[in-house]
Amino acid sequence: MKALMIGGTGPSGVPIVQGLVERGYAVEMLHSGRNEVPETPGEVVHIHADVYDPDALTEVLGGREWDLVIAAYGRLRKVAELLEGRAGRFVSMGGLPALKGYMNPYAFQPAGMPVPTPVDGPLVRDEALDTKGHRIVLTEEAVLRHQPRATHFRYAFVYGARQPVPREWLIVRRILDGRPHIIVPDGGQTLHHFGYNENLAHAILLSIDNPDNTYGQIYNAADSEVLTLRAVVELIATGLDHDLEIINMPWELAIPARPLITQPETTHRVVDTTKMQRDFGYRDLVPPREAVVRTAKWLAENPPSAEQENILEDPFDYAAEDALIEQWKKALATMQPVEWKTLPGYGMAYSGPGGRARTKATFEE
Repeated sequence: MKALMIGGTGPSGVPIVQGLVERGYAVEMLHSGRNEVPETPGEVVHIHADVYDPDALTEVLGGREWDLVIAAYGRLRKVAELLEGRAGRFVSMGGLPALKGYMNPYAFQPAGMPVPTPVDGPLVRDEALDTKGHRIVLTEEAVLRHQPRATHFRYAFVYGARQPVPREWLIVRRILDGRPHIIVPDGGQTLHHFGYNENLAHAILLSIDNPDNTYGQIYNAADSEVLTLRAVVELIATGLDHDLEIINMPWELAIPARPLITQPETTHRVVDTTKMQRDFGYRDLVPPREAVVRTAKWLAENPPSAEQENILEDPFDYAAEDALIEQWKKALATMQPVEWKTLPGYGMAYSGPGGRARTKATFEE
C-alpha cells in the first residue's frame, strides 16, 4: 500500500509517519525539506517542494495515485482539489477555530463557547465574527466537495515535542530563570482543550485502522481530559522540581497572563470528542497530566528560538511583574475585615472540605 504524507515533520506528523511505516505502508513525505527530523524512518521517501505553491505542487504530484493521502500541511483546499479521484483514502487536518466562538468569545452572549461544543455545533458562517475561522469553514467544505469520503480532523492547539509555538514555554522559561512566582487569572480555572502530539497522531492512525466508520466524517481532535491552567502550571512546576508560587489575580489586573489565556476573556474552550471514542475507540494514549510534564522537560532541553518566542508575545518583563505583584499584595493587606451577620456557606448540599459537618461520628448500617 502506498501512502503520501503531506507535511510529516511537525508535532504530530512524525509519530503518524512512524505509525504508517509500522503498518506496512510505503510512505512518501512531501515537505519543504527545511526541517528534516532524525526520528523519521529511513525507508521513507522524501519529496521536497513548496507545498504552498500550486504550480510546484501540481508538478511533483503529477498524475500519480496513492492508497492513502494524509494532508497535514500546505493549502488544504488546493491539495484536495489536485488529488480528486487519486486518493483511495484522504485524511486531512484543520483546526477548532472553525467552531463559532473559538477565536471570538463574543460571538456568543454571554461571552464564551458552549461547554462542551459538539462537532456539529455552530460554525463561523459570518466572516465579520472571525475571518480566520470563516476561512477554515470554507476549507472544510472544499475538502469534502473534492474528497466526499475524506476524514477531516479539527485539531486543538497541539503540545509536545517540536511544537513551534509552545504555550508551556511561558511557564518553563520562568522556572529556568529561577522565578519564584507566576501570575494566573481568576484562580487559573480556565479550561482550554489541547491535544498532545502523540495523542493526536494516535487518533489519526486509529481512523486509518477503522476506515468504514470514518468516511465523510469530521472530528473534534483533542485530549479526552481537559486541564485547568492552574493544573498545567502546578504539573510543570512539580515535574521540573521547582517551587513556584501561584499569584491569583482578577483577569483585569493579570496582564502578564494574557499569553497563557490567548484570548481577551478567561472563558472556556472545551469541545466534545466523544465522536472519536464512538467511531474508532479513541482513548488518550498518554494521559495529559503526564504529557504536560513530558512537554516541559522536552522544552527545557530544546528551548524555542527567539522568533518562536516572539510569536508567543510574552516580553518576560519580570521587573513589571514584580511591581504588579507588590502592589497587589499591598492592596490585599490594606483590606479591612468585613463583619457578617451570618457567614455565607457553601450550601447545605455540599459536604466536602469546609462544608456541612457529619450528623453522626460513625456510619451505621
